[in-house]
Amino acid sequence: MAHALIIGGGVAGPVAAMALRRAGLDATVYEAVPAGAGPSGSFLTLFANGLAALRAIGADGPVRAVSCPADTVESYSETGRFLGRRPMSGSGEAGLSPRTVPRAVLCRVLREEAVRQGVRVEHGKRLVGLTTRSHGRMVASFADGTHAEGTLVIGADGIRSRVRALLDPAAPPPRHTGQFTVSGRTGPRAALGGAEPAPPRTYRMYYGRGGFFGCTTAPDGSTFWFANVPGPELSRAALAAATPDGWRRRLAEVFAADRTPAAAIVAATGDDVVGVNCYDLPSTPVWHDERAVLIGDAAHATAPNAAQGASLAIEDGVVLARCLRDLPGTARAFAGYERLRRERVERVVALSAALARRRPVTAEERRARDAEVERRLARPGHPVRDWLTGYRIDW
Repeated sequence: MAHALIIGGGVAGPVAAMALRRAGLDATVYEAVPAGAGPSGSFLTLFANGLAALRAIGADGPVRAVSCPADTVESYSETGRFLGRRPMSGSGEAGLSPRTVPRAVLCRVLREEAVRQGVRVEHGKRLVGLTTRSHGRMVASFADGTHAEGTLVIGADGIRSRVRALLDPAAPPPRHTGQFTVSGRTGPRAALGGAEPAPPRTYRMYYGRGGFFGCTTAPDGSTFWFANVPGPELSRAALAAATPDGWRRRLAEVFAADRTPAAAIVAATGDDVVGVNCYDLPSTPVWHDERAVLIGDAAHATAPNAAQGASLAIEDGVVLARCLRDLPGTARAFAGYERLRRERVERVVALSAALARRRPVTAEERRARDAEVERRLARPGHPVRDWLTGYRIDW
């Protein structure tokens, strides 16, 4: 029986393992982080396309149980002027309203569901090498001195993928997008300095002078928020030394001149604040060879502006499993997977990069942007499903 070695236990890895089992194939997930440590990052949003892919393999229920839904998005200018509202993509389909969830919680729930479905997950397994035996089987070597053998390898090990580097040593490195993202969560029913919390099941987006701010209210009354702010790449040392108070002070300066609740919400947040550099991978030349393949951020990391990174990773895992089920031979299955996925994911990466660059500087440019947002939201029949979030996998 075919056995897949899945390197990486974040989002893409457990999803691929569950989809493979549904396709009649066996898989083991190898996660570099020790059990209980959890990934870094604050929260993310899953859109209808990601949720529909989870539903295709019967894994959406546990995720919906730990996340909060949103049906509507409202947009505001830096002056606090209301620009318009629209339904969020997927809100018209039962169970597919976008969901906000802490990244660590999402990864934990996906791993737990994978284990419940019979997948073995091993922690503390940092990949160092891959070799092919004479009979074609793959051997993964880990930093702790252990090895694992299987018929194929799936690299779901993120933007700094070791599998990608082994597949193609000349692969281009991640590209800094010219911004960083800070995200956080207030305490339940926290005082927001007089600011009104977002209504239930609603995202509020603020187009500020120095950055973009979004927030939504969880069922317990806490506020999830994020800020996309232009800036140079921060060194690893600088990120490691950054404190929640330092991020709060930095954002206070960014949003101080805006007449929006952004600065007050940030100030009302405790230590649940995380800041990261933003990167993407516009195009990865080599996605696979005859025995190993890349999925998720290992193949196509996207800037956070389109909020599609997790949903694309989930799509990848399901499509790859379908190809391995339906196409004869690993090489043909991998080629079919790339053919089905490359154009879509590179289009999303390009869209997100364009959103990251679209930063008006002058007052006149900002007024023109606000007018365009207002016109777009006022158009009748604004689509609830589009090419981005309307993607569905016929399992």
